[in-house]
Amino acid sequence: MTQAARSLIAAIDQGTTSSRCLLIDHSGHVVASHQLEHRQIAPRPGWVEHDPDEILERVRTCARIAMREAGVDANALAAVGISNQRETTVVWHRRTGRPVHPAVVWQDTRTADAVARIGDLDRFRAKTGLPVSTYSSALKLQWILDAVDRDPAELAFGTVDTWLLWNLTGGIDGGVHATDVTNASRTMLMDLTTCEWDDEILDELGIPPSVLPEIRSSSDVYGTGVDDFAGVPMAAMLGDQHAALFGQTCFEAGKAKCTYGTGAFMLMHTGITPVASSHGLITTVAARLGGRDAPTTYALEGSVAVAGALVQWLRDDLGIIDSADEIEALARSVPDSGDVVIVPAFSGLFAPYWRPDARGTICGLTRYTTKAHIARASLEATAYQVADLAEAMAADLGTPLPGELRVDGGMTRNGLLMQTQADILGSAVVVPEMTETTALGAAYAAGLAVGFWDDLDELRSMSSSTRRWEPRITGEERTNALARWHHGVERSLGWV
Repeated sequence: MTQAARSLIAAIDQGTTSSRCLLIDHSGHVVASHQLEHRQIAPRPGWVEHDPDEILERVRTCARIAMREAGVDANALAAVGISNQRETTVVWHRRTGRPVHPAVVWQDTRTADAVARIGDLDRFRAKTGLPVSTYSSALKLQWILDAVDRDPAELAFGTVDTWLLWNLTGGIDGGVHATDVTNASRTMLMDLTTCEWDDEILDELGIPPSVLPEIRSSSDVYGTGVDDFAGVPMAAMLGDQHAALFGQTCFEAGKAKCTYGTGAFMLMHTGITPVASSHGLITTVAARLGGRDAPTTYALEGSVAVAGALVQWLRDDLGIIDSADEIEALARSVPDSGDVVIVPAFSGLFAPYWRPDARGTICGLTRYTTKAHIARASLEATAYQVADLAEAMAADLGTPLPGELRVDGGMTRNGLLMQTQADILGSAVVVPEMTETTALGAAYAAGLAVGFWDDLDELRSMSSSTRRWEPRITGEERTNALARWHHGVERSLGWV
């Protein structure tokens, strides 16, 4: 295969369980890609860690293999865009470039005591859009700084985007220490209005400003790559869910998407004004394109901790299935869940409940229950959790959601889940032709920064859908199903 110079965008999609590099052409199609998993380290109950060096090595390997499969080198790349798992916290030594502690993953709950000490969960919400929780990066960073007992002047903090950018632009030899507004908005340290680090919050939490990266736009040339990306502009960074919103071409207020991966994440674009949530959602940044003076756009978000991770649990820990793809056929072998409800609160419940005291619960078991009912209830658990987010979103906006929900992520290959989701939402569910929208969003943002694509209208013209599910059940059936789910949620609360 021969590719002209600067004819491709490299999209790095660094997720919770794996890293990928996709090479995307001007028509938005994937020319080559490679994916590698990394270890999930659980040293204690509720703790989840990653090895930052392993993640970096996986990203570099994926890039090399994708370029080799495409028969190209860095000269074929117009830009590199990064999407990443959010909130996951990395701290490294500026002089050596080595992490001083394993990365503390977004799912990790070791900071529960710190949350309890603060007490008022809305203490920083007016500024940051976030409730105080174990979810955001601030308390994870505070915990690491206390644990390693190093001089903060020697240390650098970043979410995974920052760690990758710093290393891919030279590391200890001039690496760029920066993040973008979407990732910064997830730390609980950034003022949503100014898009700057908030000195009062930093002071209250005892976090020295010297460790923090510079906050930049989501689509901007931050620096130039080295090694496999030698000479290539590093031109976009977005948190994975913001990248998916962008990849779904949800560029204006009222457009919504849901990504189904390890967790499930629903975002609705709200325009240039942040919308405060009173129903358990997060107010966050959608993106900022261009320089510091460009307008920032915002979104409402609901985050579910466990979606695809529940299928992995059935496979890896219970042995009910041998591969994730088997769950659909097993679940279809029964007409319903037999009234079984699974609430997968392995590390508490996120939006809209925000209950760290919740734990996973299986309700409604009888002697009639089989592994097929468990499989079906597992898929339904994801659909119910997303329905809770949609209900909260509609309540915050004071209006029903649009008649369709754009969806993406690996679980959208499961037709039973998608039909169940349409049934429980009472609205259509639409899957785009290009389902890897997280990577596509990073590519789009990078391409805009270097003129690879002209504008948002060109990106809109490239968007198309391939599959659509319409609701099939009655309103009464939907109401009864949701009531049964909420009974299950009530029984999951107060375990710790």
